[in-house]
Amino acid sequence: MRKITTAAAVSALALTATLAATLAPAATAATARAAAAPPRLGNCAAGQLCLWRSGGFTGARQTHELAGVDIESCVPLPSGTTAASLANRTGRPVTAYQSAECAETAEFRTYPTGSWAPETPYQVRAFKIWER
Repeated sequence: MRKITTAAAVSALALTATLAATLAPAATAATARAAAAPPRLGNCAAGQLCLWRSGGFTGARQTHELAGVDIESCVPLPSGTTAASLANRTGRPVTAYQSAECAETAEFRTYPTGSWAPETPYQVRAFKIWER
């Protein structure tokens, strides 16, 4: 058995070692980011509908409970306010409307109880809580 070592082979081995040392930290960082925890949920107690001004459960928060809302009635948000994320912990389905009048000609989406939406697909201006 004969070993042949050439300058090209040594250079290739050195290049491979250098690349491995350079790329390993970047790969490790990417793996760590992928394994990171999901976005933190906002603070919303059981029995509440929580709406946040900004996405990711950030910004000013509004809370609504069944005791202060007529079931199946349109509840507009205060004039000039909108929501971009929400959590439905009411125990009932909630429909969020783009329209402040709950008009179905604009965008709307129903969120089952237990839903956490860090980014709504439109600015929410009103909602309805349904009986079931």
